Amino acid sequence: MRKIMKKNNTPKIKKNLLSLAFLFAAIFIHLIVVSNNSNASSRIKDIVNFEGIRDNILVGYGLVVGLNGSGDSLNNSPFTKQSLEGMLERLGVNTRGSGLNTKNVAAVMVSANLPPFARQGSRIDLNVSTLGDSKSLLGGTLLVTPLVGANGQVYAVGQGPVIVGGFEAQGAAASIVKGVPTAGRVPQGAIVEQEIGFELGNLKRIRISMKNPDFTTANRIANTINNFLGDKSAYVEDPGTISLSTPENYSNNMVKLLTDIEQLRVETDQPARVVIDEATGVIVLGNDVKVNTVAIALGTLSINITETPQVSQPQPFAQKGETVTVPRTTIEVTEDDKKLAVVKESINLQDLVNGLNSLGIGPRDMISILQALKTAGALQAEIRLM
Repeated sequence: MRKIMKKNNTPKIKKNLLSLAFLFAAIFIHLIVVSNNSNASSRIKDIVNFEGIRDNILVGYGLVVGLNGSGDSLNNSPFTKQSLEGMLERLGVNTRGSGLNTKNVAAVMVSANLPPFARQGSRIDLNVSTLGDSKSLLGGTLLVTPLVGANGQVYAVGQGPVIVGGFEAQGAAASIVKGVPTAGRVPQGAIVEQEIGFELGNLKRIRISMKNPDFTTANRIANTINNFLGDKSAYVEDPGTISLSTPENYSNNMVKLLTDIEQLRVETDQPARVVIDEATGVIVLGNDVKVNTVAIALGTLSINITETPQVSQPQPFAQKGETVTVPRTTIEVTEDDKKLAVVKESINLQDLVNGLNSLGIGPRDMISILQALKTAGALQAEIRLM
């Protein structure tokens, strides 16, 4: 009989699995590196504005009607009464001298942003805010309101129901208010009547403005554009402006040129900056903020003043004397005894955060320390107060 021998393939399978594991690990590491590189840069379209491509602000004055007794008091808001009488007269109703006393109308200011390249017939959103003593715009409807630009010309006309995010309710002895019921929106409530002329496609040169002016970033953008186009079409005028000429292969096609360059990626750079909001205690530290080695001591001084007035009165059945209030004041002063703490020189933002956290203080005290570090020359960053 022939003896059948089974071949053992286990080592080979293990070797193949090991090779696949190394392959997947290499692919995973490559994806991480690519992801980190892409996260470190920004698209040009996200950090710049192109000259002439911007919103235009519109404003108008109008009336909101249909309010359930929460409108303006016509006696306290004469402009509302005058506007209502003028509107009714244009509709053929004469109410002069009739003593209007309605509470269902409110005078409002209407604002909107006209986006670039908006065409006739397109719709835009409206923001509505009261002018008088109206309590709420809930349930109201904005009547026809012309919207004018900075030059006084009408570019859109708005009308529609007002959507309010808050409300107000009150009774004889209590009231409640949630949100801001005196401001609302009219989604798609205005129709564009006049276009703003701008011939982008025929431009021979366009200026690119930086959202955050910076020499380094502006120079990187110009170099990236020139490397992509293969010539010197872009150059830096100042930290916030880059001038771009139309190359020959993009002649009379500025739209195609901007479409191509706005997808290019550039690594941005900003000066080291610390932003402080003293009202809320918010502190924002930039990535490049550095601190030299310093020793810090922070003492907290607390003063507690207690008033305990006492009443002094004459003895019973006394012939003379009067009852008086005698003030009694107790003042206590407490000062924390804290030693010096050393904050070592920071190499990166995490080192700085760890060093400041080691002091064991709150945001309010941190603000004072950062300002003192800047005065001492140990904080290598600009401080901006909001």
